[in-house]
Amino acid sequence: MTRLSRWQKRLLRALAEGRTLKSHRYLSGLKVYRLHALDGRARIVPRRVVAALRERGLLYSNQKFPAATFLLTPKGRQAAARLTGGIDEPES
Repeated sequence: MTRLSRWQKRLLRALAEGRTLKSHRYLSGLKVYRLHALDGRARIVPRRVVAALRERGLLYSNQKFPAATFLLTPKGRQAAARLTGGIDEPES
């Protein structure tokens, strides 16, 4: 497995800390990924970052329209725990 990029690490850490990643889809076909903070602020995340994490099996989507939410997979939670120094708890 190749190393995670700086952007990928930042995104995993942000999700582990409680931020929400959403894919905002528009009728025109445009899709924008936004990382939402708990205080309501949002920033755009490059498509390639989300695609790379999905390809590695670290993120999945709930496939909702017009705004899908991305969640960490078990593998993604483990990666995020290593990055944040947290301990990933096993699934019950």
